[in-house]
Amino acid sequence: MLHKFDNDITARDCPEKFTYPYCYEPHPLVVEAARSVRDYVASQPLLAQELQQGKMLGVLVVQTSDGSIGFLAGYSGVIHNVGRSSFFVPPVCDLLRRDGFFRPEELRISAINDEVSRLTEGEELANVNARLKMVQQVAADEILAYKEFIARCKEKRRAKMLRASEAERQEMVRESQYQNAELKRLKLRHNKVIQEAQAAVDEIECRIEALKAERKSRSIALQRLTFDRFVMLNALGESKSITKIFADSRGELPPSGAGDCAAPKMLQYAFRQNMKPLAMGEFWIGQPLSAEVRRDGHFYPSCTSKCKPILDFMLRGLIVEDNPLEKDDNLSHKLTTILEDEWLWVVNKPAGMLSVPGKSDRESVESIARCKYPAATGPLIAHRLDMHTSGILIVAKTAEAFVELRRQFNNREIHKQYVAIVDGNVVDDEGKICLPLSPDHANSPQQMVDFVNGKAAVTRYKVIERLPDHTTRILFSPLTGRTHQLRVHASHSLGLNAPIHGDMLYGKPDKRLCLHAMMISFKHPVTNEVITLGCEPDF
Repeated sequence: MLHKFDNDITARDCPEKFTYPYCYEPHPLVVEAARSVRDYVASQPLLAQELQQGKMLGVLVVQTSDGSIGFLAGYSGVIHNVGRSSFFVPPVCDLLRRDGFFRPEELRISAINDEVSRLTEGEELANVNARLKMVQQVAADEILAYKEFIARCKEKRRAKMLRASEAERQEMVRESQYQNAELKRLKLRHNKVIQEAQAAVDEIECRIEALKAERKSRSIALQRLTFDRFVMLNALGESKSITKIFADSRGELPPSGAGDCAAPKMLQYAFRQNMKPLAMGEFWIGQPLSAEVRRDGHFYPSCTSKCKPILDFMLRGLIVEDNPLEKDDNLSHKLTTILEDEWLWVVNKPAGMLSVPGKSDRESVESIARCKYPAATGPLIAHRLDMHTSGILIVAKTAEAFVELRRQFNNREIHKQYVAIVDGNVVDDEGKICLPLSPDHANSPQQMVDFVNGKAAVTRYKVIERLPDHTTRILFSPLTGRTHQLRVHASHSLGLNAPIHGDMLYGKPDKRLCLHAMMISFKHPVTNEVITLGCEPDF
């Protein structure tokens, strides 16, 4: 399962540090290995056909004990048409083995599912429910009819009462008592029939609930047994089950599918074969998913929900690259002033600088403003830009100015325009993108299109220039302010289908993200003067 590179790589420099898996620019050897994997897939018609539905593949560049360099290939989840090929590394725990523990129990759970479906959707439950409804309706009709009969008799007795003798009055009283008693007996007879019909329904529903409870307990037990069998290795020679990994890191059970992604599979095989991991990358092949932004051939970071605790354990003992999102390569002198008065400081934020402090101690616009204006009251940053987005940012020096600016933002009274270069030729000269967004918790900090639970996100766009290198300069006017709104609307197949150049989350990384906040128009929070400011990008 160790593959040699098709081309001569003797002149290539091997990476000094292993890939930071949650945000990276793929090493040239990783790119070369991925090309070889795609060539292999193209040579296998059934495999290529299946993968066109969309799948995450991975490559791991390794060094063997004799010093030679090669690569491993893996895939996330299951591929049915992979056949007997030894091209891809095996799963950490082969759940599909016929002689394994998983398949027999999975078949039992499937049989329970079938029985639940049979009972829930079958004629037996439908018939007893129909009988229950019928006897309930018959009871209601007969009881109502008898009550109406009693009411008519009561009216007749009332008409006779004034002229009746004592003996006749006594007879009318006995008649009334008999009718009321007969109504009770009628209700009792019908209640008995209804209870018998209800018992037939309850008996089947109890069987269904018992099967569901058994299914749940078997599923939980199987999941725990499965994750106990997923024993992961790391570069220090340590081993730990996925159950223990998640318990130690998050205090919870692993999510479904944990340990079955490409990255942990490849690392596990490398450690078992005494190979040294040098670099890795995971890339998408085939059609994009409807919600997530996935483009054929593009590299993507490892997921945080299923993989991060596992990879954090497996990478112990390797020297790993620093997180590029925390790389501080922009100094405060790059923060230039556009407008300043007693209440406001409007700046041009450089790409790579945080708007507000993050988890690290790196510099941000807010930390610079705190030092520059120590007497400032209240919050300072009236709105935010992504770290890798450059452009106009408003700093409020007073709490009153901050509150008024936030009111204008919340009421969408502030107008902003962004300029961007996107990878691809945008066909329409202008248009509007309406794709609701929600956090992609499995791939934080990414966002995804979510038509069920997402918040409305609307962007107008206009083509400024179509460039000869198959990129397009775009003017964006966001009508809402969702996280990563422009980046997702640009890259998603239902948006422009053209990611912003240099977008390491939704496109291909480069020296910088070509997205710049170039214009803002707002009312001054104190003077009420309409202010429009502009700032040209450096790309």
